Amino acid sequence: MKTDLNTLTPAALEQAIELLDDEWLTRDPALAPIMPVVLGSGVGQDWHKAGTFRHHLVGVARTLTLWQQPNEARLLGLLHSVYGNAQVDIVKFDPNSERGRVQALVGEDIERLIHLYCVVPRAPLVKALLESGPDSNGQLTLNVDGTPIVLSARDVAIFTVVTMADTCEQWYSWQDDIYSGYPNHAPRDTGLHWAAGLWPGPMRPTAYRISQISRLGQVLKHPALEGLVPLPSVFDHCQHELSESDEAAACALYWSVVQQNQPLVCSSTSIMTLEQAIRLNPWVAEPYLLLAQLLLTNKTYDQAQTAAAHGLHLLTCWGNSWDKRIGWDAWVSWGRILLQGAQNRQWPETLNKLNNVALKS
Repeated sequence: MKTDLNTLTPAALEQAIELLDDEWLTRDPALAPIMPVVLGSGVGQDWHKAGTFRHHLVGVARTLTLWQQPNEARLLGLLHSVYGNAQVDIVKFDPNSERGRVQALVGEDIERLIHLYCVVPRAPLVKALLESGPDSNGQLTLNVDGTPIVLSARDVAIFTVVTMADTCEQWYSWQDDIYSGYPNHAPRDTGLHWAAGLWPGPMRPTAYRISQISRLGQVLKHPALEGLVPLPSVFDHCQHELSESDEAAACALYWSVVQQNQPLVCSSTSIMTLEQAIRLNPWVAEPYLLLAQLLLTNKTYDQAQTAAAHGLHLLTCWGNSWDKRIGWDAWVSWGRILLQGAQNRQWPETLNKLNNVALKS
């Protein structure tokens, strides 16, 4: 198991705990004033990928908050698709008549970012960031309906970090199939590919988008972009890149344990499978947490504590779950249960007691 990751710190865990409940938004000086208007637009009723549009907007803002991003990036994250865009037909504010209303909420500069982020097609933006990257001045030129749009270095930096947060909040296997090969995907017939379109699908983690997020993190290290936004805490503050092959293999190994495609009498094979998944992709939390539970069951408490601490650390880095069968808040709660069990060197020996575990104050 990889052990050279940053370790869990009390400060990072405390901040994550503060963001477990949506009430944190009502206490945030930058976000709280606009929440009544956002909620009043019906975002809690709109379907969006792995939840509602409200879940998505709040989840993106939460990740950007954990990443210590400036208010303009966090406000963009909270309102990033409210005018609609090429991939989302949800329109909460009419871009032809309500831009002034949004400007009154967040100011002209941030509203300009929100509108521009909705106007720029997301797939060409991601493709350009990954393949060509910004020019020597940090600028990026995109063609939108025959019109060139030049993004400043500041815009590129903010759009990159918001795209990273947007992707990690929503992407899982259903979108892997819907947008197969993204950002170089092609439309596919829903009748022919009916099975791929059945929502929500098997809810596997994404098999290729985490590696793309790691590459977007590298864009933020461009000399002309450095210092414009804080480097996100994922991938050890964007110091590492995850290969597509390692991500795909690690996801398959993890899922084989989730689906119990392993010997069910002895846990050693599942433990080794998870350890191999972690070696290939040490940057997501959930394999560590499954491993921690198996180690607790085997009473190998020291190893379990290491695994649980790594898993919790990564949850505090992402602010959203990788395995979207369960929300980030529940994964954090479960990770704290695992860490507590390892530290106390106690774990239930019967299934009914496992059902009753709780955090001790």
